[in-house]
Amino acid sequence: MRHFGHVSPTVRKDLFHQEPAEFTGASPARILAAALGATLYSPATRPTLARDIRKQAGRGVVSMVLCLEDSISDADVAGAEENLVRQFAELEADGAEHPLLFIRVRTPEQIPDLVRRLGRSVSRLAGFVLPKFDERRGIAFLDAVAEAEAASGQPRLYAMPVLETPELLHLETRVEALAGISRTVNQYRDRVLALRLGVTDFCSAYGLRRTPDMTAYDVQIVAGVIADVVNVLSRADGTGFTVTGPVWEYFRSQQRLFKPQLRRSPFLEEGVEELRTALIEHDLDGLLREIELDRANGLLGKTCIHPAHVTPVHALSVVSHEEFCDAQDILRPERDGGGVMRSAYTNKMNEVKPHRAWAERTMLRAEVFGVAKEEVGFVDLLTAGLQV
Repeated sequence: MRHFGHVSPTVRKDLFHQEPAEFTGASPARILAAALGATLYSPATRPTLARDIRKQAGRGVVSMVLCLEDSISDADVAGAEENLVRQFAELEADGAEHPLLFIRVRTPEQIPDLVRRLGRSVSRLAGFVLPKFDERRGIAFLDAVAEAEAASGQPRLYAMPVLETPELLHLETRVEALAGISRTVNQYRDRVLALRLGVTDFCSAYGLRRTPDMTAYDVQIVAGVIADVVNVLSRADGTGFTVTGPVWEYFRSQQRLFKPQLRRSPFLEEGVEELRTALIEHDLDGLLREIELDRANGLLGKTCIHPAHVTPVHALSVVSHEEFCDAQDILRPERDGGGVMRSAYTNKMNEVKPHRAWAERTMLRAEVFGVAKEEVGFVDLLTAGLQV
């Protein structure tokens, strides 16, 4: 699979200076973690789940979470598990390529039980999403994933812990909660693919809910937790993990208090102002701003609950030609000793040592999401992705 793989090769050639690379579930973990992109959540109760997965793959989705936790009622868990077994068997039988598939469980005990019941179709499973993750629960969850992997004979089942407990949010317990999570995920470093943020649960602890006019970073309690998670768990010194962006909850227009956050000029220049109007009508201008703030704050990828969110996440994840040129210049072997230079676009300073970690991350993103041609912008990428 590859990002923008649902777009025709001819269109990709027109859009990309460097096309997104192909990857599989067997690719190195660092590639898969960066390539998760917009991870689409779906309740595990959906009766047409296998068909839905194939449909979303055709729309550019490369990772999905099939949820047995908060998205379904307690009474539906047993039926949802049976449904997953049936739907995975259907996926196994069709032999087609599918997104990376993860199951979000409720308890550690579900993990080996589900893997046993999946049988041969476990080959379609990339791993598990682990809710309410903390040091105590985390060890049991991660041991269960290791046990299930060993019993199944799969080469690797990954884990994606969700950081969403009140202890992580509350100021007096945050430091120790982060330290405990750090100890746990470092003990199982080869198994943890990425860390996910449960911002809806953070807001719930204070009876809050952000409106479509507000990003997660406008809710100061939430922004503080995100900053501390990145500080402790996503450092660029080789000890960090990929942390993904929070969910955007909206997909239909609400009554607005503030002006739209999308500038008109990029859409006018491309002759697609109606696309801007459609994005605003579906409250996606707030999503676009939040995606930009995610990356500025050290997050990569995003939890999504609606297919309409996928293409904007991927379009904004593509590396611009300017970013690529800067990263290349910074990482040239002859500049190992450091120094400073004017950028190829002659609009900024590139300082080799301080900007190296940024350049390395940018080149990893370029590998999985591609590099846009010099004259290609977000509007072009978004339009191409939505036209399929």
